[in-house]
Amino acid sequence: MKICFYGAASKEIKSQYTEEAYKLGEELVKRGHELVFGGGENGMMGAVSKGALDNDGSVLGIAPSWIDEFDTLENNCTSFIYTETMDERKNFFLMNSDAFIIAPGGIGTLDEFFEAITLKALNQHDKKIVIFNCHHFYDKMNETFMYMAEEGVIKRDFNDLFKVETTVEGVLDYLESEED
Repeated sequence: MKICFYGAASKEIKSQYTEEAYKLGEELVKRGHELVFGGGENGMMGAVSKGALDNDGSVLGIAPSWIDEFDTLENNCTSFIYTETMDERKNFFLMNSDAFIIAPGGIGTLDEFFEAITLKALNQHDKKIVIFNCHHFYDKMNETFMYMAEEGVIKRDFNDLFKVETTVEGVLDYLESEED
C-alpha cells in the first residue's frame, strides 16, 4: 500500500513527536508499504522518511519546485515529484496514495487533512484517513469537531470519515484492516 504521511516540517517540533514518526516510517516499511510524503528533511516529515529510508523502504517525495526557499528537501528519496503549486502537490498526494496518515503538524498539515477529508465527504475518494494522535496532540481538535457537530455546522457522523489512533501499531493496523 502507498501511504501518504502529512506532518510538520518544523525544526522546532519536540523530539517525542519525531521519535514516533521515525518508528512509523520504520514499521511502515517492515509491513511492506511505501511512503508518500511532502519531501521535507526536517520535523515529522524528515523523521518518517528517515525511518523508511534507514530500512530500505520506497519513499516518494512530492514538493513544489520553489519549496527549498522555506525547507530543506530530503535528497535520498527513491523518487521525487516536483510541482508548480501547493494545490498540484495535494493532487499528486491524492493520485499517488492509497491511504493517509495525519501526524502532528501545523497549518500546512491541517490544510492537507481538510482537503483529504472534504474530498472524502464529497465522495471524491474512499481512501482511509487516520489521525496519528501521538502524545494526544490532536485531542483539542477532536473536541472541536464534537462541538461543531453539537452546534450543527458539521454532520454528527463526520468522525466516521476518519479514525483516530495513538500508537504506530494502531495506525498501521487500522490501515491494513477491512474496517472502514
